[in-house]
Amino acid sequence: MDTRGRGQAGEVDPADQWVFNPNTGSYELRLQPPAPRRAPGPDAAHRTVPRQRPSETRLPGPRRPEGLQPDGPRPSRRRGKAPQSGKRKALKITGGVLGFVLVAGAGAAYWAYEKLNSNISSTEVYGEKNAAVAKGPVNILVMGTDKRSGKGNTTYGDRESVGHADTTLLFHVSEDRSNATVLSIPRDMITDIPDCKIKDKNGDWKDIAGTPADYGRSTPRFNESLGQNGRDPGCTWKTVEKITGLEINHFMLADFNAVKELSTAVGGVKVCLARPIKDEKSHLDLPEGESVVKGEQALAFVRTRYSVGFGSDLSRIELQQQFLSSLIKEMKSGDTLTNPKKLWKLANAATKSLTVDSEIDSIKQLSALAKDLSKVPQKNITFVTLPVKDNPEEPENAKATVVIDETKAPAVLKMMQSDVSFTEVKKKEKAAATAKAKPADVSVKVQNGGEVPGAAADTAEWLVKKGIGSAEQAGNAPETAAKTTLSYAPDQQAQANTLAALMGLPKTALKKNAEASPDDPMLLTLGGDFTAAGTPITAPEKAPEGIQSVNGNDKKCAK
Repeated sequence: MDTRGRGQAGEVDPADQWVFNPNTGSYELRLQPPAPRRAPGPDAAHRTVPRQRPSETRLPGPRRPEGLQPDGPRPSRRRGKAPQSGKRKALKITGGVLGFVLVAGAGAAYWAYEKLNSNISSTEVYGEKNAAVAKGPVNILVMGTDKRSGKGNTTYGDRESVGHADTTLLFHVSEDRSNATVLSIPRDMITDIPDCKIKDKNGDWKDIAGTPADYGRSTPRFNESLGQNGRDPGCTWKTVEKITGLEINHFMLADFNAVKELSTAVGGVKVCLARPIKDEKSHLDLPEGESVVKGEQALAFVRTRYSVGFGSDLSRIELQQQFLSSLIKEMKSGDTLTNPKKLWKLANAATKSLTVDSEIDSIKQLSALAKDLSKVPQKNITFVTLPVKDNPEEPENAKATVVIDETKAPAVLKMMQSDVSFTEVKKKEKAAATAKAKPADVSVKVQNGGEVPGAAADTAEWLVKKGIGSAEQAGNAPETAAKTTLSYAPDQQAQANTLAALMGLPKTALKKNAEASPDDPMLLTLGGDFTAAGTPITAPEKAPEGIQSVNGNDKKCAK
């Protein structure tokens, strides 16, 4: 194995070089054989590990959080039977995960090993320079392409495909890392595809014109945001941001081999069918009940659509969600975490199958991101499908595409935008004061900082009708405000709680002002997020009834 000029590992399998260190309770991998023995020189005690490349020791820019840099190579402390002068390097398993694995499982293992760096391909996204680790919520775009590249994939997908977005998942991780939501976006959904920029062969940015939605002609489908007209993952990135209103941090693109190799690396993935399936198109052949799939059968499972449900892409999404949930469980299991050979195969398979954005195209950057995401418990990962409905412009007997369901999708997206969990996660600690004042004891002035004419007067009138003791309209705010806020004195916390509950204000809207007088009314400034008096501003506390979702801990057989 080539270690880039730092010695050769010869015919030794790296996975066989793991050694358990009783002092740390972790496995360590000896990446370089010892140099020929010689008597230690007088400077032996002062030798240092070679300096790493600056480009991999720190991410550029001030946004890099401190303390997130994974440990680099260090000299081994294990003594042999005789003194050795050669330097040894050790890598420590710390509970991260690599590439597509870190998004699917976020918790297996990581190696800062040079060989794995060479496996990773990357694409620069125009205008995006995001640190590997963010302090707030994290949104990772994961795509699977139907391009037939890769060994053994010539019979899959569309022979003429340029590599469309066959499978698209937006992995949203909460700010406190207590939960995650994985949003599946149907590939056959009709949507606007915005303008984007790609880099040409000369390294220059090239404009790619967008395509507006034409529901009558059933075009363009979402999957055309990748591959069509030369679009790259950055174009899908911009399309998903437009659809969801969420800012994406990073992307990861995988081919058919990702499913085959990752499922094989973990020793197989458990899936379940409510009836036996033998699909001639996907080549899936499984009995009723639980089965363990890997390699070709794993790929067949996630590609099957005509033999499940209504035979649509939406039915296939349910299979994919079941597979990914089970894959996560397998990667987090003790059988994987304590098996060095399996961990090595998993990391090697993940990095070989990956194309990522240029801001996370090294093992150290992926490892830092993996360590951050690994905090999410399995039970708090929810798989959700973006609510859609049949394209109303298509004939009843020829339904082939879908459109966003405007009655359900906004609530789902607002929950993600507001970082509201879809699972029963332990609620964050409430503010010190939770008591509410009687409505008649509440006094507030209302000013308009948004774009809705007459909003202050209408809201003041509505509050009085709701029993608020005093609500006075104060005209327009000195300047426009993007968000609605309620400013109050420390002694007015109970009044603020009552008004916030009545108007549906999020906690972020409440602004305690230490300099405000408790004798003066509170000040409510209506912002750009205000739509009408009586319409809540905060996100709903639960998802709408009837949307398709799967919890990461669910055991559910596909029908």
